[in-house]
Amino acid sequence: MSTSELWSTGTAREGECTTKGTVDPILINRVMRAVDRTLRCHHVDVSARVRLTGPAGADAPALAQATVVFRNVRVRVQVPGPSGFIATFLADRLDRQLARLTSGALPRYWPDPARPPLATPTDERPIVRRKHSALLTGTPDEAVRAMDAMDYDAYLYTDAETGEDAIVYWAGPLGVRLARQHQRQLPESASALSLTVNPHPTRRLTEVEAVARLCRYGLPFLFFTDPSSRRGRLLYRRYDGALAIVLPAAEGGRS
Repeated sequence: MSTSELWSTGTAREGECTTKGTVDPILINRVMRAVDRTLRCHHVDVSARVRLTGPAGADAPALAQATVVFRNVRVRVQVPGPSGFIATFLADRLDRQLARLTSGALPRYWPDPARPPLATPTDERPIVRRKHSALLTGTPDEAVRAMDAMDYDAYLYTDAETGEDAIVYWAGPLGVRLARQHQRQLPESASALSLTVNPHPTRRLTEVEAVARLCRYGLPFLFFTDPSSRRGRLLYRRYDGALAIVLPAAEGGRS
């Protein structure tokens, strides 16, 4: 069950905090103040929207997320961790994100020690969230910038060069990998990063088949083409153990 409320940060601003599960009000206060201090250090004059998810069990992590508009760009960070340290973890990640965006530094390193991939074989899990997204149409570089700003591990978009749905995802330090539905050549528009192209064909799978494959092989996410709509979809694991899927907001058929 989720609740949302305005929370005083001790400054002229108030931040919005949404909680799910059991979250101590003391922890909410600690997280909101830590995020507010980080924003003030970077001279950000708007408040952040924070989401806190309490641990699902004794050994499970809490999950914290902060979203803020920074220089007209929506910026998001998400990190798991013990409840006693989650405020520090979230503030540190937000600080590094804002510092990189300010300096124009390269995107974050991968693998990310603060957030290892959820890559363990499991029994089949349910899809509990379906995100119908208006996909960015652009170049791999533009997709990488959007992925980095939103602190995603993979990002579904429409490739402007081919018109195909595609994903970019982290693959090695300062490296990004591209997977498109059909084309497997290096795109002409790639420039900013060490980009490689996934050499394997994108599979045509039903959602049932995609779930089975992801869980059986312990994949953190799976990009596939839906046989009916012929559009790309991105299936991924959540920290609560369930699955979520991203798909185009308007699924038009393709040949």
